[in-house]
Amino acid sequence: MFTRNSGLGLVAALALAAAPVAAPAATFINILTGGTSGVYYPLGVGLSKIYSEHIDGVKVQVQSTKASVENLNLLQQGRGELAFALGDSVKLAWEGDAEAGFKKKLDKLRGIAAIYPNYIQIVASKDSGIKTLADLKGKRVSVGAPKSGTELNARKIFEAAGMSYKDLGKVEYLPFGESVELIKNRQLDATLQSAGLGVASIKDLASSVPITVVSVPAEVAEKLGAPYIAEDIPAGTYDGQSAAVPTVAVVNFLVTREGVSDDIAYQMTKDLFDNLSTLEAAHKAAARIKLANAIKGMPIPLHPGAEKFYKEQGIMK
Repeated sequence: MFTRNSGLGLVAALALAAAPVAAPAATFINILTGGTSGVYYPLGVGLSKIYSEHIDGVKVQVQSTKASVENLNLLQQGRGELAFALGDSVKLAWEGDAEAGFKKKLDKLRGIAAIYPNYIQIVASKDSGIKTLADLKGKRVSVGAPKSGTELNARKIFEAAGMSYKDLGKVEYLPFGESVELIKNRQLDATLQSAGLGVASIKDLASSVPITVVSVPAEVAEKLGAPYIAEDIPAGTYDGQSAAVPTVAVVNFLVTREGVSDDIAYQMTKDLFDNLSTLEAAHKAAARIKLANAIKGMPIPLHPGAEKFYKEQGIMK
């Protein structure tokens, strides 16, 4: 016999049958980058497109940050899955160097890949008369955002050159874009920026006012030692730069964390190297990323997912 209750039961059963099956929860990949006028951000956008197209069931977002130090702290807190960071910052994070901005050892960090070198690019307005590191004494200089990887680089370089912030006329702790605007407005003489070659902020400055790319002697790199190396900024990198300029470089790393699945870490690593041409279209700094160099100088343990990929490629035994 069909009763009111049995009718309600039938309606409920039909409703359940018609309801869509719940899809598995999406995997999120939050990519921690840097300021929008730097190199990390466009490369992060490039990676987000690659991962969205090649990793099933992921939602990818790109977060603009104060770069290396903030990125590594956010990873430790579980607030990101992939981050760009300078090699010296990664090393200091693993050691728990409080002065560098790490209150304790960031033991959840795991390596994905060594990527391209950051060049320490010290650029001054031609009007300032600055040509050498020593000429920065008494001048108004931006050394990067507070406790950023760039600012850590600045401290180390001045120290190796026998200088300190006290030698400068005025020290500003500003991101790349803001530093450039102040130079344009004659409120700042020079900026130190740790970035890939052809960084948008310096290109913008060089197209607006005459600049001098300041040389950093090779002996500074020698005194600093690893992970710093001596490199040249090739002639023509920026408008008005007619000759190669010696400087110091430090390798960047892509870093993930404990808790990111082996499958996702494997795919992030594989898709990075399978799509380098796409990444180079996002920024030419990616042209320096080589599989053969992927684990060189890695200051933290590799993620097991990345390790699996490198073993498949014969980079590791």
